[in-house]
Amino acid sequence: MKMKKRVLMVANQFPPMGGSGVQRSVKFAKYLPEYEWEPVVFTRESSKGLIDKSLLNDIPKDLEVIRTKPYDLNELKKPFNLAGKFISRKLLIPDGDVIWYKKNKDILLDYVKKNNIDIIYTTSYPYSDHLLGLYVKKHMPNIPWVVDFRDEWCNNPYILDMGYSKNRMEKERKMEREVISNCDYFITNTPLMLKNFLKDYDMKEKSFVIPNGYDKDDFDNINKDYVKKDKLIITYSGSMYGRRKPDYFLQAVEELIDEQKIDKKDILIRFIGNIPNKKIKEINENYSLSETVKYLPYMEHKKSIEKLVESDILLFIIGEGKGAENFYSGKVFEYMNTNRPILALVPPKGVAADVIKDTNTGYISDTTNVKQIKELMLKLYFDWKNDAIEMNPNWDKIKTFERRQLTKQLVEILNRAK
Repeated sequence: MKMKKRVLMVANQFPPMGGSGVQRSVKFAKYLPEYEWEPVVFTRESSKGLIDKSLLNDIPKDLEVIRTKPYDLNELKKPFNLAGKFISRKLLIPDGDVIWYKKNKDILLDYVKKNNIDIIYTTSYPYSDHLLGLYVKKHMPNIPWVVDFRDEWCNNPYILDMGYSKNRMEKERKMEREVISNCDYFITNTPLMLKNFLKDYDMKEKSFVIPNGYDKDDFDNINKDYVKKDKLIITYSGSMYGRRKPDYFLQAVEELIDEQKIDKKDILIRFIGNIPNKKIKEINENYSLSETVKYLPYMEHKKSIEKLVESDILLFIIGEGKGAENFYSGKVFEYMNTNRPILALVPPKGVAADVIKDTNTGYISDTTNVKQIKELMLKLYFDWKNDAIEMNPNWDKIKTFERRQLTKQLVEILNRAK
């Protein structure tokens, strides 16, 4: 019997932790064995925060998962939790998981020394995952190391918005440079993100793009045929923080209602996910849409997909600002596989807009262009009223983002590194 090669995956965010950050790693781990690779996952214990135990079903039964103490200051008990969050976000470099890195780096190194590991794979966020990979690489330089950036680091728009000091950013830039200089292969999830890295680093020969995607297994037993409901259901699923906010969309809807172009009784707007109470209160205070807007809590991944499919329109938002054009949330790929039109408020010249155009899965407006949002919203409203909502997605293109196919791309890199 042919022996499988072994890749040790350093992934701080891994089930039962929930949220979008775990999807890429757990799906790679799910499908790697089909391509003669045996994954071993080095992660942290997860009992607080967003938990989705249903994602554990994606983990192969014989997968070895090494769970370490998290040392997460965000999870301190009240009243120390606020101080913990401040320290984690503002003082620890490069992120709050640097304590996890420091406490577990020798545990990881010892495991690699004592076990037959062919390749180290690290994925961020958090960037401390890459520091673990760097630590092993410095002690065991002959083991190939593949780094995977789900988001940028020093050019990440959300990092830029934090207003960190020049001194801190110089330290993070040094860390970033050391990771990129020492890794054997480098992966990003968008072409523009890679282009940004290539402006700063000479690494073209070892760089690749593997986008996020969707797992068709998550859509098993879900009927994607469109059926009109009594209300036009518009659903947003995902996080809401920083630049990613629905304010301009809600302003557009409120204006259309005030102008009597849309009947308030006809529409239902649903926000699904871990929406901060502060944001909910702000929306309720700023818009007269309490009867129209509903909030659903974070739910199991499969159930969230069911909510997408029972919708008429899917709302997708990438906030404005520097760097916003370089990335798309992984959620957009699940949106594309629902056979529902996407109303995308994204940078028109960014990667999110490009993938929606290429797959013919939706309508695009600049995030802050209320006039354009109103025009698109009105079109979709009348299409719904007149039973004229149509979708003609490019399914051949959409299928290229299926997780099994994306894992095959990772395998090609692992085989090259081995």
